[in-house]
Amino acid sequence: MINEVPYDQVLEIRHKVMYPDKPKDSVILPDDKKGLHIGYYKDDKPVSIVSLFLNLETKELQFRKLATLVEFQNRGYGSQLVRWILDYTKDLQFPRVWCNARVEKIDFYKKFGFTETDQVFEKNGFKYVVLEKCSF
Repeated sequence: MINEVPYDQVLEIRHKVMYPDKPKDSVILPDDKKGLHIGYYKDDKPVSIVSLFLNLETKELQFRKLATLVEFQNRGYGSQLVRWILDYTKDLQFPRVWCNARVEKIDFYKKFGFTETDQVFEKNGFKYVVLEKCSF
């Protein structure tokens, strides 16, 4: 089941999955308070999470920090969240959804129709590319 996730649980999962060797503060995003944090729940506990940020002026949705607890990976929970995001973007009638994806994860997003842009950057020792899906 997909539902909103309390912010403290979002931070806990981000930290465990993405940057376990860094301080917990390193997973906080500047706009987190403005985001919608959703997750896939199994046995009443979030096992996969993502944060959504809407830009009402440009009618774009950016999602960030998609993370699934290691023991629940490769079971389709992250995929279900991405499908939910695409449906939500369509319901909002936004023409574009995008994310900053680690280069090694590009193929995961391509199976949902995301395409690479020419925007590439490095952060925290990882190489990223901006992926987008347009015109729903």
